[in-house]
Amino acid sequence: MQVNAHPLQLEFCSSISDIPAADWNRLAQPYPSPFLEWEWLAALERSGSITPQNGWQPYHAVLRRAGRITAVAPLYLKSHSMGEFVFDFAWADVAEQMDIPYYPKLVGMSPATPSVCFRPLIDPAEEASEVTTTLMAGVHGLLEELELGACAFNYVEPSFADELEQHGYIRWKHQNFIWRNPGLRDFSDYLSLFRKNQRRNIRRERASIAQQGLEIRILQGAELTEELLRLMNVYYRNTNDQFGPWAARFLSNQFFPLLAETSAREFTERSIVLVAAYDSKAGPDPVALSFLVRKGKLLFGRYWGSAGFYENLHFELCYYAPIDWAIAEGIQSFDPGIGSAHKVRRGFMAVPNYSMHLFRDPRMNALMGMHIDRINAMEQQQIDGLNEMLPFTRPS
Repeated sequence: MQVNAHPLQLEFCSSISDIPAADWNRLAQPYPSPFLEWEWLAALERSGSITPQNGWQPYHAVLRRAGRITAVAPLYLKSHSMGEFVFDFAWADVAEQMDIPYYPKLVGMSPATPSVCFRPLIDPAEEASEVTTTLMAGVHGLLEELELGACAFNYVEPSFADELEQHGYIRWKHQNFIWRNPGLRDFSDYLSLFRKNQRRNIRRERASIAQQGLEIRILQGAELTEELLRLMNVYYRNTNDQFGPWAARFLSNQFFPLLAETSAREFTERSIVLVAAYDSKAGPDPVALSFLVRKGKLLFGRYWGSAGFYENLHFELCYYAPIDWAIAEGIQSFDPGIGSAHKVRRGFMAVPNYSMHLFRDPRMNALMGMHIDRINAMEQQQIDGLNEMLPFTRPS
């Protein structure tokens, strides 16, 4: 391999605004996930959702060669584990019992976004292994310099997880859901995959929407007004209010409106999809919204909420209408987000995802390494058990 005369230079930035959007997106836009694009991460920071005051101190990695940005990675110093959706609280408890610091820790991920996407964004002209080695040397230096308890990379892209294992990281398996399009022509094709009873249940659930006087519309592009995005914020908060201390309210009131601003407008019109339910008896505004993000042939469900209860409306806005639209658009896969097993009844498969962990104290590395195979095997049993519940007549 030819040695480059200009070595990689690594620095860490305390705000994504310190990194030019054009440079970041030159690396992010070829990558399949929308959640590593500059506009998404900037909206999280600028809205006050992801801030040091909320336990997320941005510490983004920027690698340059001869002054040109050739790789970036979104990193955060964390004082807690909320908003990661990896649920490592048991490991934190073990560390506390052993009088080993667990926090602060360094986390790599798209914040509050449980979608498999994390990896460094690398210029294709660079040697990926050299970038990873340089980044890991810097990260491991931070563990010592800042006396961090741990480093974790969450919802890691599988090939990057393989690379991290070569640097001593421990792979922890988790479960999420995915719908994959096997080349369906329409929603009737989708229904044909299910056993008779579930086909009837889905038809009944979809029919109940019209019976309640609701009309479903897909909104994109210029239709995504600031007023609609402000309403999405209201419904997002309504949903979280139902769950009290178990809510996942990590977005501020400013997050959704920020997506309508000029700096994010191109991203919003290209990437955001709202599924809206209208009730003519309730006025001109939607009575419920689901918020999805699209990139290329991939679709991601993120948030939903409503003005009140409508039977089966959650299933329609979060699963059936998006799948119906995805088939028409030639979408290849739909990630609905983590959560309830009722997704299996709608055709979403359980699949594994991984977080990668390294502790500054070798005792924690030894402890996790001693038990992780059994933990991962139990998680795989959970995944297999969920998939045994898929109500298909034939493999999809």
